Amino acid sequence: MEGDNPQILVVGSINMDLVVRTPRRPAPGETVLGDGFTTSPGGKGANQAVAVARLGGNCAMIGRVGDDGYGRDLREGLQQEGVHCAHVLVAEGEPSGVAMIVVDSSGENSIIVASGANFRLTPDDLFARQEAFEAAAVVLLQLELPLPTIRAAIKLARRHGAKVVLDPAPAHKCLHEDLYRVDVISPNSSEAEILTGRRKVEERVDKLVAADFIERGAKAAVLKLGPRGAMVIDAEGHISRARPYKVDVVDTTAAGDAFTGALAVAMTRGEKLSAAAQFANAAGALACTRYGAQQAMPTAAEVKMLMDDQPAP
Repeated sequence: MEGDNPQILVVGSINMDLVVRTPRRPAPGETVLGDGFTTSPGGKGANQAVAVARLGGNCAMIGRVGDDGYGRDLREGLQQEGVHCAHVLVAEGEPSGVAMIVVDSSGENSIIVASGANFRLTPDDLFARQEAFEAAAVVLLQLELPLPTIRAAIKLARRHGAKVVLDPAPAHKCLHEDLYRVDVISPNSSEAEILTGRRKVEERVDKLVAADFIERGAKAAVLKLGPRGAMVIDAEGHISRARPYKVDVVDTTAAGDAFTGALAVAMTRGEKLSAAAQFANAAGALACTRYGAQQAMPTAAEVKMLMDDQPAP
């Protein structure tokens, strides 16, 4: 750890996002004309790393890019954001990961990911870089890497006393039990439904879903509920709510990543999980007001301004 700014280590995916905007998403077999096309840096891991850095966190990343133009641009972009990239590796002969994203006029999106170099990150890569885990106070994980690699990251984080925050996206119906044994698991409502089989419609079901993650081994669960805010439950069964913020939504692509990065930053500052979730809600809301992924991540000053403008009742 470094002084008063403990390190957050992100082990995760690094992609180039290929984004098409369209009035509505196509039905199966339908062709819809788009309004525009852009490429921008993304990947859930890299998005969360940029979110951490912009919010003032001390962030390092472990991941892989391809030996192509996208890979060079992605690594340089992370460095320019202030993310420590000594452990961002190049996979020789592999393309960088890409995500094909369709965003409709309401800001909702559909995403297809081709993992490329991300799936060349192995447990051995992590065990060869234990010093990164030793320096970390919090390790942030997602599910866009091979699952054995994610399990190795959890093992190394535990070995070196770091807290683990898992964003279980994209969700898998049958996750190994080790993946639930983290300090904080933070799915959105759709991911929670896939993982638990419980539909997310009302507060009673939210509580059952959250409790399900505790039963599976998580020390705490933070459910991202979009316009309904967030729910926090700990191992003792204490439940709290983080209220939502009202913003003009244009693109929800990286809202969850902004939330998770902000959650980790607040945790390293010693905030209680309920307060951390409130801070994360504000960051996630602000990310919805801008197009793209990493470029949509807010700064700490912007988050503070939103929270001051919409104070708790």
